[in-house]
Amino acid sequence: MRSAKPKDFRSIPTATGAIARLACARMREAGKGIAAVLCGAGLTVDDVDDPTVRLEVRTQIKVLELAAQELQDEFLGFHLARRFDLREIGLLYYVMASSEQLADALRNAERYSGTSNEGIRLHFRSDRATVIALDYRNVDRRSDRHQMEFWLTAVVRICRELTNSRLAPRRLMVRHFRDSTPAEYKSFLASDVEFGADSDEIVFPEQVASLPILGADTCLNKLLRQYADEALADQPEERGGVRADVEQMIPQLLPHGKAKTSEVARRLGLSCRTLSRSLSAEGASFGNILEELRATLAKRYLRDRELPISEIAWLLGYREVSSFTHAFKRWTGMNPGEFRSSAPSR
Repeated sequence: MRSAKPKDFRSIPTATGAIARLACARMREAGKGIAAVLCGAGLTVDDVDDPTVRLEVRTQIKVLELAAQELQDEFLGFHLARRFDLREIGLLYYVMASSEQLADALRNAERYSGTSNEGIRLHFRSDRATVIALDYRNVDRRSDRHQMEFWLTAVVRICRELTNSRLAPRRLMVRHFRDSTPAEYKSFLASDVEFGADSDEIVFPEQVASLPILGADTCLNKLLRQYADEALADQPEERGGVRADVEQMIPQLLPHGKAKTSEVARRLGLSCRTLSRSLSAEGASFGNILEELRATLAKRYLRDRELPISEIAWLLGYREVSSFTHAFKRWTGMNPGEFRSSAPSR
């Protein structure tokens, strides 16, 4: 699994896989085997042991969920973020750490966070408060707890370390639910966590943005930003507009047989006619996007040898395996079984 993102489908986001690798390291420390967990996420031990292999963000989320179950650690993301060496974040961390003020560091994080994880975008604003927001892109936010709690905790740690101060968020909000703020969260973060909120945000007092960075180095920062710009340029161009919204929505609707123009238009708050016109203006059509997504997802699912072909047909919205087989042969010239036999497993 050299790359988790198919070249013909740009909206499947990938990450460096660092968080998944931290989870695997924690399992090994606890004397747990990692092969079964990785298999459940469609990975191999070689994928995790090779730091150059990027992982699909959805796959990383799955690894964290399975690892949490294996370790019986309901707060795995938080625990991983508390103890790892922040330098393991790599280039993004060093760009932030060489900035002049925290506001500069956060602006750099906003620009370059995608080099670490294409499925999460960090946004920063400072007016009446210093606000750091995290948004998911082309990833179902409802599928995740551990990765988001890792990011929020890590961002608080970074802000504290860079300014050499124990900053306390005024508010800390997350979209997913927990019954209450765990005591260890409140102790470490120095704040209650508002679970079930409308956004994922860290809110500090306004003056925090102007705090100086302890290791500021203007020359080094300029050089590192050049490297980061090169890394950013190497990423596939991100699609925007209505097409990106449609691409994100279709995989969620496929298994239920609802991936239709009328349903997607309804969920986007558009008429079918407006949706079609908007896609046409972007040089696309709903039918072509649906076909492209099904073909790409089919190949990805077939590399997971644990998934029965009948279940793959269902995941792609086909009521009959024969319909899926006919479509797959049209896409590739092979039936699903032949493709699975010839393709490398995940």
